[in-house]
Amino acid sequence: MSKEITFILVIVSMAIWVTVSREAVKPSKEIDWRKMITLLSVGSLSAFVITITLFQSL
Repeated sequence: MSKEITFILVIVSMAIWVTVSREAVKPSKEIDWRKMITLLSVGSLSAFVITITLFQSL
């Protein structure tokens, strides 16, 4: 993967995790659980892809 694509993926992943943290600080009754599960899944997948990409570049 090129460095530019990796950089864009890192920025998108950071935005996803910021959104997850904002959702997590809401009171339990106000949390949109479908949104939370989706964001956690996509955030975990992006973190996994970034980790694999960084290990491949070693």
